Amino acid sequence: MNFLDLLRALFALAFTIGIIGLAAWAARRYAPQLLAKLSAERGERRMTVVETLVLDPARRLVLVKIDDEERLLILGEGRELIEPRGSGAGVGADQ
Repeated sequence: MNFLDLLRALFALAFTIGIIGLAAWAARRYAPQLLAKLSAERGERRMTVVETLVLDPARRLVLVKIDDEERLLILGEGRELIEPRGSGAGVGADQ
């Protein structure tokens, strides 16, 4: 390996480290504004998780509010069960 090959390898290493440094500087300088634009709020969210309860290692209950209605979900074991609509309101109204 002669002197020119060594010089070329050192120049390539310095150039690569310089590009990495420039990318890191640009990310620190411009990434917060770019991420803020990309993750800008797209209006009010319609769905929120109200509460979760772990039943056992395989199952959990999740109370979800969609618009003004709360729904109970049972998640786990590769399937999801959703509480039927109006199950609580129909029983109390008849009695």
